[in-house]
Amino acid sequence: MGTPILRFVFDRKKRASRVKEGSVELCITYNRKQHWLTTGVRLLPKQWREPGQVVNRLDAFEQQRTLDTFMVQARQIVNDMMANGELDMNGVTRLLKRRQNDKSSENVVPEQTFISFCEERAEVRKYGRSDDSQERYDRFMRWFKEWGQIVDFKDITDLNVLKMDKALAAKGMKNYSKWQNYHRFLNSFIIDAREAGFVSRNPYKWLNIPKDKSSGGLGKYLTPDEFRQIASVDPPTLELERVRDVFVFQTYTCMSYVDLAAFDAKKLKLVNGRKVYTGMRGKTKQEFTFLLLKPAEKILEKYDGVLPISSNSDYNDNLKVLAMMANIKKPVSSHWARHTGATLLLNEGGMDMEVVAKVLGHSSTRITRQVYAKLLDETVVDAMSAFELNTEMVKSSEERGDIDLCDVEIGDFWE
Repeated sequence: MGTPILRFVFDRKKRASRVKEGSVELCITYNRKQHWLTTGVRLLPKQWREPGQVVNRLDAFEQQRTLDTFMVQARQIVNDMMANGELDMNGVTRLLKRRQNDKSSENVVPEQTFISFCEERAEVRKYGRSDDSQERYDRFMRWFKEWGQIVDFKDITDLNVLKMDKALAAKGMKNYSKWQNYHRFLNSFIIDAREAGFVSRNPYKWLNIPKDKSSGGLGKYLTPDEFRQIASVDPPTLELERVRDVFVFQTYTCMSYVDLAAFDAKKLKLVNGRKVYTGMRGKTKQEFTFLLLKPAEKILEKYDGVLPISSNSDYNDNLKVLAMMANIKKPVSSHWARHTGATLLLNEGGMDMEVVAKVLGHSSTRITRQVYAKLLDETVVDAMSAFELNTEMVKSSEERGDIDLCDVEIGDFWE
């Protein structure tokens, strides 16, 4: 048994023209059969925009409200019938006509607001997800309710979504963060509302909200020199010393804060005489594995195998203090350690992409390449520039008679 699909269709019989109105009908598709219900709304072709918006009319809002009310009533009837185990198309028609004739049901709108709908859907979508993913939903809902510009279903408009984007930009957020932490949640809730019949249109289908997917982690990393500056800071307090040590440990293991907090030294195993750790990412449930490098091993020994982990917010606040002490003007946070470690492995260590993906707990190298491709390009440029410079130096020396170019191996240029 399939799920009924409800959608509006304009001028199904192709009778409308520039000066002749066509009918808007509700199509219910169920078990590969279609059932058509008239809404009573008639429009000119220029007054209809797919997938279900009335435009270019003085009474566009009223006509749209009529359609939205019709969709809500139909969806409620269909859901009730499905809950009772049987969908009777003729019964849907009869009940809809009865509601349309009942004056008390005129201008019926959903009793719940869009905000309350989002809260319900957030609880459903959070189920079974990691603590980190659940917190992302909670964080979005807290901000969304405080912003307060989209409350009811009628507030879901192109202009309001653009207002939200501008509000996020005013907070100094980059495109990737705006999409990943805010827009994608609102978009998913609007999709749910449309499926439930509460709205007929999703503004995101027409808006160009920049996502910058290819640059998710770029910018949030320390250069090798910057990392050494933080690692060598002599903190004035024990708390800052512990934060420095944890950050260094996190960088050399490329763990996220969630996985760092769940780190258990008892899970370390010896492989070829070296300590190796394997865990499951709290966020994606993907397995990750890393060799405990000597700097990280020393820190773990310093704390007798139990890292001094603080809350993520306290950790981030103290990291910014450490960055200032190291004369680094970057908003360093816990996730910078993960990106810094990965860039060091890829660009300084020249580690194979497959291995780095396994260390990071990525499901494929595609994700690793997507985030770190630009950094790898920079490594290529630096390496080839060094090759070019060394080649020119060799040629200059040969011209002076210092060396014979034929005696120089290409590999020597890289040493």
